[in-house]
Amino acid sequence: MGSIISVKDMCLWYGDYQALKDLNIEIPEKSITALIGPSGCGKSTFLKTLNRMNDLIPGVKITGNIYYEGTDIFSNDVDVSHLRKEIGMVFQHPNPFPMSIYNNVAYGPRTHGITRKVQLDEIVEQALRDAAIWDEVKDRLKKNALGISGGQQQRLCIARALAIQPKVLLMDEPTSALDPISTSRIEDLIMELKKKYTIVIVTHNMQQAVRVSDYTAFFLLGELVEFGKTDDIFSQPKDKRTEDYITGRFG
Repeated sequence: MGSIISVKDMCLWYGDYQALKDLNIEIPEKSITALIGPSGCGKSTFLKTLNRMNDLIPGVKITGNIYYEGTDIFSNDVDVSHLRKEIGMVFQHPNPFPMSIYNNVAYGPRTHGITRKVQLDEIVEQALRDAAIWDEVKDRLKKNALGISGGQQQRLCIARALAIQPKVLLMDEPTSALDPISTSRIEDLIMELKKKYTIVIVTHNMQQAVRVSDYTAFFLLGELVEFGKTDDIFSQPKDKRTEDYITGRFG
């Protein structure tokens, strides 16, 4: 299986503080890669680098390369808004816009120039279906998105990310603010989505990594300690630090 994102010798600093150190990783296409590790070890920082969200933070310096489909995302001729269209993001806390369910999903396509109602209707329905929430909201598309439950809001945010037809979906602890039933729904959804998308998910929950991911990357203090197939990482970790973490000796 080919890799869609390839990271070479990447380092990142916030001012004088080095948050990521010499990362090298190939993210396989149409699969789920989980990023695990203790709080503050660089997982979310790394995730946000993949679609240049860290550009928005003052004082960030990045060295090394990240290639997306063979193009270095830091090269001067890369259109960042196009990159973020290709590599979508879902955050930890559901963050629907304070507008109707329909307008939440149509927002992205509209900013990319799609204005015909027939076309928007199709995109909205397809994205809500792909996010497994269409049946729950199809009769209330004009209602404010803030009126639905947290679990539904998070699936709506996934639909919003899917509406612009990305190839990669980055998810930063997408279930940490949700109850167990909503979590299980989102996990089922994530596993369904990998047929069409490449997914990279940051999770604090190791059982979640085992349940949903094909590959796991273990981060510690800004380093990528180990990366491999999830089954191998959890059954036969090569690095003692990985073993200590997954068996609960620290973190």
